[in-house]
Amino acid sequence: MTNGGHLIMNETKTAVKSEEQTKHINVVIVEDFKLTRVGLRCALNTNPDINVVGECENAIVGLELISRIKPDVVLMDLGLPEMNGLEATVKLKEMMPSVKVIALTSHEQEEEVLAAFASGMNAYCLKDIDPAKLAEVIRDVAQGVCWIDPQVSQLVLNSFPNPGDVGFFPSKTDVATRVPLTERECEVLKHLVMGKSNTEIAKELIVSVHTAKAHVCSILQKMCVNDRVQAAVKAVKEGLV
Repeated sequence: MTNGGHLIMNETKTAVKSEEQTKHINVVIVEDFKLTRVGLRCALNTNPDINVVGECENAIVGLELISRIKPDVVLMDLGLPEMNGLEATVKLKEMMPSVKVIALTSHEQEEEVLAAFASGMNAYCLKDIDPAKLAEVIRDVAQGVCWIDPQVSQLVLNSFPNPGDVGFFPSKTDVATRVPLTERECEVLKHLVMGKSNTEIAKELIVSVHTAKAHVCSILQKMCVNDRVQAAVKAVKEGLV
């Protein structure tokens, strides 16, 4: 019986080990250029633990595909037609918060990096990333790690003030005199962070373009910034979205 028990344990361990070895990280690619999609799929599928289970050229189809396939990780382009990658990520995280999203883009602007993480993305990769490194990032992100491409990480770090700078710690007067945003303005601010125009905001909130513009002007005034980009960056820095 002892031998029999030992044999069963070994068989069980072997079965568990075999299952772990064949476990895949399922990935969906949302990218509008077919050549890029094909290249990514071919490169990633050379990894025994990564399986590209779906791909599409726009976010609207992508959201439907993702909800049906339920992948572990999504590679999301930012500059997608019809619905951009930031807006798609916000919607995706509302539907399936456990799915990890990696921004795969050629954009290196500071505000876009901040907006990507504000939308709920888990990593930010530039498209010239080495395929082997991308596979490594996918594995890390699937385990809950956040990652940012070294080529843009310094831009983000430079955007934050040093502790010794004047105004780094807000004074009691600043806090007391800060005018809070209304609930509607907070909604508009979220759309600003996603890079939407006044027309797009109006359509999303079912208001006139004039009303959307008025909300934006009020937000800029209350946040003491000059334009939409500054508002988006400040919103991310101060945790307003």
